[in-house]
Amino acid sequence: MKAFVLEKHGGVDNLLLTDLPVPSITGTEVLVKVKSSSINRVDSFVRQNDFAVPVFYRRENNSEPIVLGWDLAGTVVQVGDKVTGFKAGDDVFGLVNFFGRGRTHAEYVAAPAEHLALKPSNISFEEAAAAGLTALTAWQAIITYGHLRAGQKVLIYGAAGGVGHFAVQLARMQGAYVIGVGSSHNHSFIMDIGADEFLDYKHKEIEQIVTDADLVIDPLPGPHVLKSLASAKPGGRVINLLPYEDADGKMAAIVKSKRLFTHRIVVSSDGETMKKIAELLAKGLLKPHIFKSFPFHQLPKAHKAIDSSKKKGKIVVSF
Repeated sequence: MKAFVLEKHGGVDNLLLTDLPVPSITGTEVLVKVKSSSINRVDSFVRQNDFAVPVFYRRENNSEPIVLGWDLAGTVVQVGDKVTGFKAGDDVFGLVNFFGRGRTHAEYVAAPAEHLALKPSNISFEEAAAAGLTALTAWQAIITYGHLRAGQKVLIYGAAGGVGHFAVQLARMQGAYVIGVGSSHNHSFIMDIGADEFLDYKHKEIEQIVTDADLVIDPLPGPHVLKSLASAKPGGRVINLLPYEDADGKMAAIVKSKRLFTHRIVVSSDGETMKKIAELLAKGLLKPHIFKSFPFHQLPKAHKAIDSSKKKGKIVVSF
């Protein structure tokens, strides 16, 4: 089968298209012929940093070729003898073995059945592949840990991004007042997907404008989370997607003084939540936005595109 192997860490030229054996499956897995897979920032991060391999990929041994990718959409071609929820011919999608060996940037993937959901017939394989890691992250941020309710105010940074554009839609479905933060060139997009208000992060001090948010979603690195804490009202919630080392205790002091709930999202493969997301996709209530689609053999170009600051929505590759 065709697969992209990471030869060594660094630039996109280290992603090499090669032939590998079709994987065998266990009794609890299904073999999926991949139709589409999406590229996430974590793919680029692991590609560039060798220390990220044991954290995110967890290869079985040092001689095993590294095949990146965790999101997929495709068709089941073989079913393990302990699998009851799927059969050969089913179209499925999901986030596979995250954290772990997803290996979805390949023609075939051995996927645990419990990580998958049936693909709604009204969406394409590309759209389904786009609704994996980032949709699950948005679900946890808005619903699982954000506990967002009707009438509340939510501030979403990176509202045009992979996680952000799902978070805006989920927040709107909850009946919240949604403030989307992004670049000026994404103003119309953010409003079109359901935001009530747009703020341009380049020209405004957001934490001085919004100080009463019930929930703040922050996907940005480093001390930016301190700004998000300032935007949350006393007793509010701040969900951040990247770690922050609170060396001087500044974050802890703010959290204590304002009685805030904070949580850092660490997403894992979750077929049950994927089924809930599938229901929303089937009803047209949640819509993945495909920013760019590449043929599979151009996956290195897709890796370049994921680092673009002008990206909105998701980037996918398809066979």
